[in-house]
Amino acid sequence: MDNKQQIAALTTYYNELLDEEESLTSEVTKLHDSDYVARYAREKYMYSLPGEYIIKVPDENGES
Repeated sequence: MDNKQQIAALTTYYNELLDEEESLTSEVTKLHDSDYVARYAREKYMYSLPGEYIIKVPDENGES
């Protein structure tokens, strides 16, 4: 009985790892695209091009 529970838990963990691997592989592929990297840096780290202004607008939940 204990082995069956352990197998089920490990199978679930394995599937979670497969999903994470797929997500990371997708992210790596995107990071090879210079337009994506530029947009990501601008959104995440609030970088701007010369002459641009950054204005944060709160989302629907009131978070900025």
